[in-house]
Amino acid sequence: MKHEVNEQGGAVVVGFEGDVDLQSSPDARKIMLECVERKMPILIDLSKVEYIDSSGIASLVECLQTARKSGSDLVLVAVSESALRVLELARLDKVFTICDTIEDGLAKVG
Repeated sequence: MKHEVNEQGGAVVVGFEGDVDLQSSPDARKIMLECVERKMPILIDLSKVEYIDSSGIASLVECLQTARKSGSDLVLVAVSESALRVLELARLDKVFTICDTIEDGLAKVG
């Protein structure tokens, strides 16, 4: 799994690429929780995630809960088809705010 973190439009944008699975989800979790500490809205770009398993989903849920507790917004953007399928199966597409593009996500948190 590769990742990229940058600031855009007053939000932290975290992009993941590859697989977010049992091996890589601890790193993904750490990266996202560090972003939550910035006390800024967070956009998680999943457009390049080819596979995500339950451990990756658990990391996303934990970060969403932590962000909400700290008063920050967390939005999933450009979610790949395979990642969206997993979110839908777990019915988490109803829990997360999901936007089609980074621009839409920025407008949502702005």
